[in-house]
Amino acid sequence: MQRWRGLEDIPQDWGRSVVTIGSYDGVHRGHQVIIGRAVERARELGVPSVVVTFDPHPMEVVRPGSHPPLLAPHHRRAELMAELGVDAVLVLPFTAEFSKLPAADFVVKVLVDKLHAKLVVEGPNFRFGHRAAGDVALLEELGGTYDYDVEVVELELAAATGEDGDALPFSSTLTRRLVAEGDVEGAMEILGHPHRVEGVVVRGAQRGRELGFPTANLETLPHTAIPADGVYAGWLVVGGESMPAAISVGTNVQFDATERTVEAYAIDRVDLDLYGLHAAVDFLAYLRGMEKFDSIEALLERMADDVKRARELVSAREAR
Repeated sequence: MQRWRGLEDIPQDWGRSVVTIGSYDGVHRGHQVIIGRAVERARELGVPSVVVTFDPHPMEVVRPGSHPPLLAPHHRRAELMAELGVDAVLVLPFTAEFSKLPAADFVVKVLVDKLHAKLVVEGPNFRFGHRAAGDVALLEELGGTYDYDVEVVELELAAATGEDGDALPFSSTLTRRLVAEGDVEGAMEILGHPHRVEGVVVRGAQRGRELGFPTANLETLPHTAIPADGVYAGWLVVGGESMPAAISVGTNVQFDATERTVEAYAIDRVDLDLYGLHAAVDFLAYLRGMEKFDSIEALLERMADDVKRARELVSAREAR
């Protein structure tokens, strides 16, 4: 899959293509439907499929300080899109100047002049251009002028259900809320894959190693959507290897620490030296909240139970 940053990266001999545009944070199941349809139609038409997205998140430019927590950095989104069969991803730098581009000019500058769109695939609520003035109707109207078609994909509801039993819609905003609440299972229902937190492994207080449970302490990427404080089951992913893990998020209340961390113990792996490596943590299930125990012995007993439960949950998931 080709990856471009900015319009100038697009090959000059680029031909017609099928395009879909959006932030696509998390590449959740709703996004997958839209992107999957774009890939399907591109193959039918015999042209490449292109996903256009933005960096930073448009909200940070339009209203500085309002950047939402990110469900996935751009390289992770590209990985997930590649799995869907996308041929190219274009990341457009979203600047103050770019935010003022009128909707019609956006169509000409991006879709017509550079990507030579043959078909644009979007969801029904797609908005674009200055002050989000452009909508699907305008996109279709301009298609008549600039020789491209538009296909609108209606989204089904996600399988996840709310407290009242109603189906929850595909939504990055909802997914962020579930992650913030520690409901990583609910988030996974909408995402279609575990929520992932990434970063470089750095040296912490090394208390886990002293207690017999050495952890990888992640220096997380900016604006990352980090689950609520607690202990989780999941995986530690390093260099393409996915290892069952017990994960701790929060301050170490047992030792009165104040820094919030994301740490993962790769179950039964005490021989790992991961310092300085890029790693990821995939969250499968919430186990418990953070607790302060009366003794180190009580803490160790609970940690052993956490590891046991995490091992069982991951094994059950992997067996499915």
